[in-house]
Amino acid sequence: MSKTTATLIGFVAVLLWALLALFTVGAYEIPPLQLNAVCFAIGGAIGVVWTTVSNRWGELRGVPVSVYAFGTVGLFGYHFLYFSALRAAPPAEAGLIAYLWPLLIVLFSGFLPGERLRPLHLIGAGISFVGAALIVAQGAVFSGAHGLGYLLAAGCALTWSSYSVLSRRMGDVSSMVVTIFCLTTAALSLVAHLALEQTIWPSSSYGWASMIALGVGPVGAAFYVWDIGVKRGNIQLLGTASYAAPLLSTMVLILAGIAEPRTTLVLSAVLITLGAGMAAYASRHSQ
Repeated sequence: MSKTTATLIGFVAVLLWALLALFTVGAYEIPPLQLNAVCFAIGGAIGVVWTTVSNRWGELRGVPVSVYAFGTVGLFGYHFLYFSALRAAPPAEAGLIAYLWPLLIVLFSGFLPGERLRPLHLIGAGISFVGAALIVAQGAVFSGAHGLGYLLAAGCALTWSSYSVLSRRMGDVSSMVVTIFCLTTAALSLVAHLALEQTIWPSSSYGWASMIALGVGPVGAAFYVWDIGVKRGNIQLLGTASYAAPLLSTMVLILAGIAEPRTTLVLSAVLITLGAGMAAYASRHSQ
C-alpha cells in the first residue's frame, strides 16, 4: 500500500466523523457511556466479521498484551475524558480544548523515526485550528470555575493525539487489533455506564437507526481506517486535514435542517483548506 493510498483511507475516518453530530442528535435520549458501549460493541462486531471473512485471525496471534492495553486506553480513555469534560465545563469551551488533538498530532509526529516536521506543518495546522475554532467555539467564554473540565478536555486531546502518533510506532501490527480495542472499550464503557448512568433506550425507530449508524460508521469503521492512515499514511497531513471534520459536520447538520447557515462557515472553510494545503506542500517538499 502506498503512502498516498493509506492517507486517503485514513481521511475516510474524517468523513465518517463528520456524521457524528447528526447521528448523535438522533440518539440524544441515550446516556453517553451507554451509547459508547453499544457503538463500540457494533464496531467490534464489524471487526469480527471482517477478520473472519478475510481469514486474518492469525494476525492477532502473538500480539503483546501491552498493545491491546494501549489501544483500549486510547479509545476508552479518549471518550471517557471527553464525556467527563462536557459534564464539567460548557460544551463550547471543552470542545475547543479537546479539538487541539490534530495540532498535537502534527507536533508529536516530529518525534517519529523517519518523519521530518517543517515549520509549514505547524503553521498550516495552526491556521486550520483557527478555522475549526470558528465553528467549535461559538459563544465560548472561559471561566476559572470550570478548570477541572478544561483539564479533562486537555487530557482528552493528549490521549487521542498520543494514541494516533504512537500507533505509528506499531506499524507492523495488523489493523485487525482494532477489533479487540473496540470490544474491550465496549466492555469498560458498559461497566462505567452501569456505575454512573441510568439505562435508557431509544423511544423511536429514528433513535435506534441513529444509534446503529453511529456504531457502524463514526464510532466503528472510522477507527479501522484511521489506524491504517496513521500507521502507513502522511500523518502530518492527516492531522491537519482532521480539522475539516467540524466544518463538514456543521454542513451536514445544515443540509439535514438541524442547524442554520452561518457566515463564518465560508471563512472557516478557507482557513481549514489553506492550512491543509500548506501541510500538504510541506510534506511534498520534505519528500
